[in-house]
Amino acid sequence: MKNVKCLLLFSGGLDSMIALKLLQGAGIIVQPICFKSYFFDCSMANKTCRNYGIKLREVDISDIHLAMVKRPRFGYGTSINPCIDCHLMMLQEAKKIMEDEGYDFLATGEVLGQRPMSQNAHSLSVIERAAGLDGQVVRPLSLKLLPETEAEKKNLINREAFCDISGRGRKEQSRLAQVFGIIEYPSPSGGCILTDKNYGKIMRSLLKLIPNADGSDCTIIRKGRAFFFPDYFIVVGRNKEESEYLENNKKGDDIILIPEDFPGPTVMVRVIEKNDTLNYVELGIDKLLEYSKSVPEEFIIEVK
Repeated sequence: MKNVKCLLLFSGGLDSMIALKLLQGAGIIVQPICFKSYFFDCSMANKTCRNYGIKLREVDISDIHLAMVKRPRFGYGTSINPCIDCHLMMLQEAKKIMEDEGYDFLATGEVLGQRPMSQNAHSLSVIERAAGLDGQVVRPLSLKLLPETEAEKKNLINREAFCDISGRGRKEQSRLAQVFGIIEYPSPSGGCILTDKNYGKIMRSLLKLIPNADGSDCTIIRKGRAFFFPDYFIVVGRNKEESEYLENNKKGDDIILIPEDFPGPTVMVRVIEKNDTLNYVELGIDKLLEYSKSVPEEFIIEVK
């Protein structure tokens, strides 16, 4: 039989590592792939791959992902996280690579019932069909609990080599980690800032103000305290790192306000629409005064 190859959606967490080990144990050639965007990255996957000598493939989906976040087909979770649409997008992008490069099937580290919104049996089936991958996604950790896949029908894999894990418990994963010698792995976490409720509120305010917000807008509001007004928004750095980020990531007509002779935060003013009656420099100084803990009456502001 020919060498069977699969593309594994890989987060770097324990579930995806176990999926990789199970597939390799079944004689499959596995290529881990990680998607990154403005809201999540591949840092965890990269760290895991470095620890175990695995070659990771990264794919940037930032712009198409942002467009989807603004108008998700299946809606949001508890914050502004479109988990079902996000999973669907990753499968669609992985499908393109699978078909273009001759992989036999896709695989994920998903566990049936682990995430109530996106990993129940109905959602998994809906996502597969919507991605044009009905029966083509192998989930090694829960394969014995799921319908027969195309890979099984073609005798590319045997489900007896895989698992029947379900739910949120981690006992079986911990046991398998010992079996496979997986010692270092990160704690379970979403890894996506869109699931954070505080960021979700800020992001909703941003999209209300700027429906066509770009990647810079979505990223800059993570680097300080954000305040929104009808024609502009302000970000106030909370520490040295954030203040330096604001200075180094100025866009277009942004105004950067920096205290020179006293300790205080850097402030960024991002204008949405040009308004000649609004003095943005004075506006920035006013906000700098408001949010600084202690500002002398006389100070110097450098406007860049």
